[in-house]
Amino acid sequence: MTNTISIIPISSLLFILIPVVVVLWVQYKWSLDYKEGIYAISRMLAQLLVIGYFLGYIFNASQAWIIILMLSVMLLSSSWIALRSIKKFRKQYYFYVLLSLILGGLSTLAFVTQSVLDFEPWYKPQYVIPLAGMIFSNSMNSVSLAAERFFEEINRDVGPIKARNIAFKAAMIPITNSLFAVGLVSLPGMMTGQILSGVDPLIAVRYQIMVMAMLFGAGGISSAVFLHLVSKKINT
Repeated sequence: MTNTISIIPISSLLFILIPVVVVLWVQYKWSLDYKEGIYAISRMLAQLLVIGYFLGYIFNASQAWIIILMLSVMLLSSSWIALRSIKKFRKQYYFYVLLSLILGGLSTLAFVTQSVLDFEPWYKPQYVIPLAGMIFSNSMNSVSLAAERFFEEINRDVGPIKARNIAFKAAMIPITNSLFAVGLVSLPGMMTGQILSGVDPLIAVRYQIMVMAMLFGAGGISSAVFLHLVSKKINT
């Protein structure tokens, strides 16, 4: 296979905003919080444009301290965003989320980059940054779901242990559904990107297996650590 991926012109890229506008219009007509959608889309555009330029610098510099700084920013930011659905508990449980993402996400990233891929140097940005982004975002979402469900159950006077188990099950639903659907319903991002770039599909499959396993592990461990900490705190 040859590299056949095409560059998307800015004028063509603008067309993808049409379905976005449709959704925002529906939110507006139904008296929902359409402003949050506008803010989210605007923030996404700004963040991706900035990170696009920033990654170019990181890839060219390829220095360990820059990668460590980048990973730290990603960890701190994802830990804060994870508690977005329960804002009143952000300050109280922020350290728990950060610890959970370190134990679940950062440890999985280290395992994947140093044991599965085993590249040198360890801070190779072309691998570390994209993998870290996938792991931290997935773990963040898992912890966010776990936190929201846990405190919802606690508010219903469910015991901490039962609430923990219910929340963990809920947190694992998205990634578990992805495992069932991959290859049948969907071709996930990494696999699709590699195929579009001309990589042999069987090689792309190996990478996708690695990605799905690391996301399941990182999300599950992060959620379990967080739920263990908060349930233990509430139970004391």
